[in-house]
Amino acid sequence: MTASTASSLAETRRQHALDRYHVLDTLPATVYDDLVTLAAALCGTPIAVVSLIDRDRQWFKARLGLDDHQTTRDTAVCDHAIRHPEDLLEVQDLSEDARFTDFPIVTGDIKARFYAGMPLVTGNGEAIGTVCVVDTQPRRLSGQQKASLRSLARVTMALLDAHRAEHDASALAALQAGTPAVVTDTADAPAFTVAIIELQGMADAVRRLGERVLERKLEGLGTDFDACVQPARGDHVGRVTGSPEYVVLLHGEQADARVDALRDAARRAGQREGLSMLVGVATALPGEAMHLAYLRAEEALSRQKDAVSERRAA
Repeated sequence: MTASTASSLAETRRQHALDRYHVLDTLPATVYDDLVTLAAALCGTPIAVVSLIDRDRQWFKARLGLDDHQTTRDTAVCDHAIRHPEDLLEVQDLSEDARFTDFPIVTGDIKARFYAGMPLVTGNGEAIGTVCVVDTQPRRLSGQQKASLRSLARVTMALLDAHRAEHDASALAALQAGTPAVVTDTADAPAFTVAIIELQGMADAVRRLGERVLERKLEGLGTDFDACVQPARGDHVGRVTGSPEYVVLLHGEQADARVDALRDAARRAGQREGLSMLVGVATALPGEAMHLAYLRAEEALSRQKDAVSERRAA
């Protein structure tokens, strides 16, 4: 395996780890806003951010002192920070560092000079973003301030882990709601397929349509997806609580036609409502537990996102 291939695979694993948190493009949350306020206060900076590094962008879960909610990834200082997951990246003067001299945050209205960012690292060692602070004057953090930034990164990661666990529990509950218990721990268990249908860019959709209008549109999508399944066979469509995501449980071995119908319904509904919907699907292996099939459907959804990103870059 070449170094380039290994790097590409590592980035794919990192990106798919981020996808598993279902936090990109979510709405603002007070607890994350409190974190950046605290980071700025502890470090004495006018700017602080919780950033997540997506395929081709840096997206801010929370921000203080910045107007934009995202930047391109190739102009994100945080993209350099995540390359060394265990280390805090401190740049005393961005304008004197060849890596960053032409970045918009340095040359534009903000005229940033100082940066310090601590990576957000999953339990498997994947760096998915940072807690960072920025100043308009060159400087350096004290030892206590560095320790505080590291602590805030750990707290942020704990919040993200809790969000992921809550999302997974809600998704599995939605998959099984209203259907008989599915036995999946024996080789002769009934066959089933899990599909995930997810709205892309929820935060942008809220800014464009308003939260109430978007919620009405999402509620209406359930009818489109219900028409694609066969309740008499035990099929079920459920909405993940607090999420722009539907999960579908399809029973039986011949699910391809129903999966195709779901994909077509997602495409048509997205076009009708001006939304982007992606679908990830996994057919359970013999004896596979439902939560494992769900994880494989998530992986399939991540690959769909990879393909969209590649087409956009082409």
